[in-house]
Amino acid sequence: MIRKILPSDFNALLSVINDGARAYKGIIPADRWKEPYMSAEELKGELEAGVSFFGWEEADRLLGVMGIQPVEDTTLIRHSYVRTEYQGRGIGRRLLEHLMHRAKTPEILVGTWADATWAIRFYENYGFTLVSPEEKDRLLRRYWNIPERQVETSVVLRFKRV
Repeated sequence: MIRKILPSDFNALLSVINDGARAYKGIIPADRWKEPYMSAEELKGELEAGVSFFGWEEADRLLGVMGIQPVEDTTLIRHSYVRTEYQGRGIGRRLLEHLMHRAKTPEILVGTWADATWAIRFYENYGFTLVSPEEKDRLLRRYWNIPERQVETSVVLRFKRV
């Protein structure tokens, strides 16, 4: 079942993010990896910045999460994570489809690590296309609030409704 994440879900949300992020350890640059991958303060900052999370829940346990954030004239998909032992079971697909239907803009953007080839393929399977390196830099600086090193080591994929 997909449902909106509530303030009372904060600890479960943080747990899913940090568990699911283990897939990136050794893939993203070592200088960008830390443990926990996302701190409680960082997550609070994302929520305050307008990221709304939705989660996949089974038997009262949160197994996957994905955020959506309207920014100016576009919609960002943010922080997509599934608990390690549940990856590959279609949870991410169902969450992405749900959020794509919720997006109110003709354009949806998602950023991910350049070396996370499985994540890039995942989004490409749903009609997202990689933007050029120059466009990626411009988009990341305009719509995201991330360190310059992350801009250098990330990609952006775009989905445009027709």
